[in-house]
Amino acid sequence: MSTQDCSSNYNRLELRSEAQKEWSRKPERMEPNTVSLDDIDRAILRELQVDGRVSNLDLARRIGLSAPATHARVRRLERDGVIRGYVGLLDREQVGYDLLCLISVSIQLHQYEHVERFRALVREMPEVLECHHLTGEYDYVLKVALHNRRDLERFVVERLTPIPGVQRIHTSLVLSEVKSTTALPIPYVPAIP
Repeated sequence: MSTQDCSSNYNRLELRSEAQKEWSRKPERMEPNTVSLDDIDRAILRELQVDGRVSNLDLARRIGLSAPATHARVRRLERDGVIRGYVGLLDREQVGYDLLCLISVSIQLHQYEHVERFRALVREMPEVLECHHLTGEYDYVLKVALHNRRDLERFVVERLTPIPGVQRIHTSLVLSEVKSTTALPIPYVPAIP
């Protein structure tokens, strides 16, 4: 084996090794990335879900921890991605969005390009509040906020229908919201004696 062949093999091994390192850094898609939370973390999360604008000092008082320790825990929860951000929750009807719709969509061809194109276009639609990939009769369900019936017609006819691969659309109008929350049920875990 010549020096050039050895060098070429070494470079291939080096590239393969780098690719393996890169692969091992990528998170698994099927397993959720869960973070270990203790009782204090859970208390912080419960409080912030109720009032995301609470001051650090008030939050510390509510959970019974010092302000610096509370601040450090909140920053860690943010850094770890447990807390993704803080938002103002608007009253949809007060800002003129009288129509809330759940729109089910079937994709004709389940080819990667069609699916990715559909997802990319939906992400760009500000009317779409949520988009969920489903099992069952339909492939996706969209939660859409619109001003009125004319907006709904425009949205379905001019925005959804022209998307390549869309086979079927079924729209349901929300008559009333019985429950709508952004708060996850963070459990109280009793201490084990």
